[in-house]
Amino acid sequence: MMAVSENSRRSSMIPSFLYSSSSSTTATTTNGVVSTKNSIMVAAPSEKIKMYSPAFYAACTAGGMLSCGLTHTAVTPLDLVKCNMQIDPAKYKNISSGFGILVREQGIKGLFRGWAPTFLGYSAQGAFKMGGYEFFKKYYSDIAGPEYATKYKTLIYLAGSASAEVIADVALCPFEAVKVRVQTQPGFARGLSDGLPKFVKSEGVMGLYKGLVPLWGRQIPYTMMKFASFETIVELMYKHAIPTPKDECSKTLQLGVSFAGGYVAGVLCAVVSHPADNLVSFLNNAKGASVSDAVKKLGLLGLFTRGLPLRIVMIGTLTGAQWGIYDAFKVSVGLPTTGGASPAIEAKE
Repeated sequence: MMAVSENSRRSSMIPSFLYSSSSSTTATTTNGVVSTKNSIMVAAPSEKIKMYSPAFYAACTAGGMLSCGLTHTAVTPLDLVKCNMQIDPAKYKNISSGFGILVREQGIKGLFRGWAPTFLGYSAQGAFKMGGYEFFKKYYSDIAGPEYATKYKTLIYLAGSASAEVIADVALCPFEAVKVRVQTQPGFARGLSDGLPKFVKSEGVMGLYKGLVPLWGRQIPYTMMKFASFETIVELMYKHAIPTPKDECSKTLQLGVSFAGGYVAGVLCAVVSHPADNLVSFLNNAKGASVSDAVKKLGLLGLFTRGLPLRIVMIGTLTGAQWGIYDAFKVSVGLPTTGGASPAIEAKE
């Protein structure tokens, strides 16, 4: 009995993509280890996380924290150059010169200036974004019913992602304000620990939320595009590009689809949300700055184009990696990857 319990405990710690499936050709089973013709895998535990249970939402929240926090922190150097190109286009004319100027003035270490508010802010945002999306997608699907949820699935994706992002941005906004100030004003602060109290002392607590409306303007369209286009692209890939039904595909292939769908979705997100991103950077950089000030300095065309190529590369990679990490985490705890079925079908699981 003790041996069985120990084997079960070990099995629960192993990602589900290593589990044997029902289609495997099993030769022998010894102490929970399944030997097949081509590989040796650990037998899957008999219980998985129930879809749409509290444990399911907790797992999605944790996956969102990891996927968004880690990826945004990893691209801090790109974000730093982008923000400075937006704030001071005369000095930071392009990507290569921007990196060169920052390295000369601040050293290699300076390329990661603002990593702490980035990590904490986007971890909090990711938690509410991913967990909230899964919640609102099912919530709106239940309201619509199976027929209308399938018929208007894109509206379900748009409404669910927008609802989640409204909440997620409230968590992100204070960290984003400090991050931009630290990244674009050398000497303002070393990072979050001294930057946050200095910011509050200068502009008050509500000053941390000065950029909330522009942040909503950037992030809500971005997230709506991110989730709706991802869901659509993944569904089309399984329908037209992959001859095997999703539930019969290997977990490795499913995660590859998640990354590819996420990358394409990220490129679309960058284009849609870029003008608001320029506004967020400008408003958080200068005390008392307004939208009209940003338009005067950057120009209307500049709002749409300043820093856009860099942001396309950054957001495409970022979004692809986010979906890859998020779905890998879901797989590791015994959940299916995201997308490939209508919300009405998913809600029944």
